[in-house]
Amino acid sequence: MTHSLTDLYQEVILDHNRHPRNFGPLPQPTSKAEGYNPLCGDRVTVYLKMDGDRIAEVSFEGTGCAISTASASIMTEVLKGKTLDEAQRIFEKFHQMVTGQGLPDPEDEDFDRLMVFHRLSEFPVRVKCATLVWHTLLRALQEKEGTRGLRSDREGRAG
Repeated sequence: MTHSLTDLYQEVILDHNRHPRNFGPLPQPTSKAEGYNPLCGDRVTVYLKMDGDRIAEVSFEGTGCAISTASASIMTEVLKGKTLDEAQRIFEKFHQMVTGQGLPDPEDEDFDRLMVFHRLSEFPVRVKCATLVWHTLLRALQEKEGTRGLRSDREGRAG
């Protein structure tokens, strides 16, 4: 990767940290969940408004490092309007990418914004910072009555 591309990715992360998108609670969410990373103290709450199996609105609030906040901000932009199946696919590819298990297809438009995190696998302790909000999203979807929720390979499918 070129030095200028790495600099651009760092600037994107810093911009989302300074000016997080979709920050703050949603009025009358259909579900919400809280997440906490005891290793670094990051805390996040994810709010959802579902329209059937589609994520109509998603927001977050909390405190955390730049990676945690940027991941939350970008996640909300990428997942808004997605179906549960689409969100599941994005979660799985994001998780594979940040844990060093593979890169997504460069033609996959959902990953344009998420690629800023692709080098996190080189810093395993930072992976938890980036994935905290995603796992919190899973819990919010699982708490939503009437949806099957998303699953991670470690957690199994929500029923």
